[in-house]
Amino acid sequence: MPQAGHTVGYAPGVWDLFHIGHLNVLRHARSRCDYLVAGVVSDAMAALAKGRAPVIPLVERLEIVRSVRYVDAAFVETVPDKLVTWEQVRFDVLFKGDDWRGTPKGERLERDFAAVGVEVVYFPYTVHTSSTHLRAALAALAEPAAPAADSARNHRTENAAQNTT
Repeated sequence: MPQAGHTVGYAPGVWDLFHIGHLNVLRHARSRCDYLVAGVVSDAMAALAKGRAPVIPLVERLEIVRSVRYVDAAFVETVPDKLVTWEQVRFDVLFKGDDWRGTPKGERLERDFAAVGVEVVYFPYTVHTSSTHLRAALAALAEPAAPAADSARNHRTENAAQNTT
């Protein structure tokens, strides 16, 4: 637990398909506080927010995030309202990706947290790596496997036919 007078930071996320962008957020967040709590969004909440369930189940995502050396504690988020989470965790700084900055949801977050004295700090979004990109790459790798196998099978069949005539 944090000591009195220490700044508690909170970095929420789904943390699915953990990648360098996730690590960067946690590293940067830890450099801006004395005690970092990583919020891990439940499977149900992730499905509600993103329209799909995470690839990695909650218990595994929680263990991965909890094991990162920058994280002092991990907390399972089960409600969409970050103020309810704040009431449970009592953090001083909330860390979000800068894709929230200037958006209606980011402005609402800033307004809500200003009322309770919590600073919202944005970090640069890692453009070249994201769970969305990883999911798309995995899907692309999975789909061409069948046509490539059919092509190779057809080529072998054609060669066998030519060798018998």
